[in-house]
Amino acid sequence: MGEGGEGEDVAEEKVMDISLKELAKKLEEFAKARDWEKYHSPRNLLLAMVGEVGELSEIFQWRGEVDKGLPNWEESDKEHLGEELSDVLLYLIRLADICGIDLGDAATKKIVKNSIKYPPKIC
Repeated sequence: MGEGGEGEDVAEEKVMDISLKELAKKLEEFAKARDWEKYHSPRNLLLAMVGEVGELSEIFQWRGEVDKGLPNWEESDKEHLGEELSDVLLYLIRLADICGIDLGDAATKKIVKNSIKYPPKIC
């Protein structure tokens, strides 16, 4: 494609990191554009996320243990996994936003709390 083509925009967007706040903003805009905000109560978002966790679980259900990096998986299976992981993440981000929780801050604080609660073992 030529300079500034749509394909280049997609490639550029793929390599940039996106923050949780940016994702939350995109999700808010997405919901507003479709008039879905009235359905985005904490309860509804939680139940939708649980449903997506179920779909994510189905991918692993009959595979037994799998190796890190999923070396024996087909690319289509990895793509499907990425989609289901994304569904869970996006519902989690939307739920946190609707509840007024800064998810990045909360997660960072939780890591610190866990590092104190579970210090590394020194042999």
